Amino acid sequence: MKSAFFRSGLALRILRQAASALALSGLLLLSACASIGHEFPAGQVPSIRIGETTQNDIYTTFGAPWRTGIDNGMKTWTYGDYYYSLFSDGETEDLVIKFDNRGVVASYVFNTTKRSK
Repeated sequence: MKSAFFRSGLALRILRQAASALALSGLLLLSACASIGHEFPAGQVPSIRIGETTQNDIYTTFGAPWRTGIDNGMKTWTYGDYYYSLFSDGETEDLVIKFDNRGVVASYVFNTTKRSK
């Protein structure tokens, strides 16, 4: 004699949901990668001149920043392109630019994990 649990079909629905969740988890695990930020023309970084390049020049060359903020009272723009993967090497590039109160580049830092060719 079957219990009400099995007669109601609840057991079958629970099994189907568990199978779907397991299949979805498997797909996510197989693709286990994430991309954050957006591409920017990293090859143009050498054109930045401290004390000369303006905020408008940066916008024209690199586009809208991915993040903006303030660091020690200076306006800061960040360009970032980050790709992470569980099963292969990720690649990251970021450019952080600080502007003085005139809107001119005061300093910048560029970091990359990409190998130079």
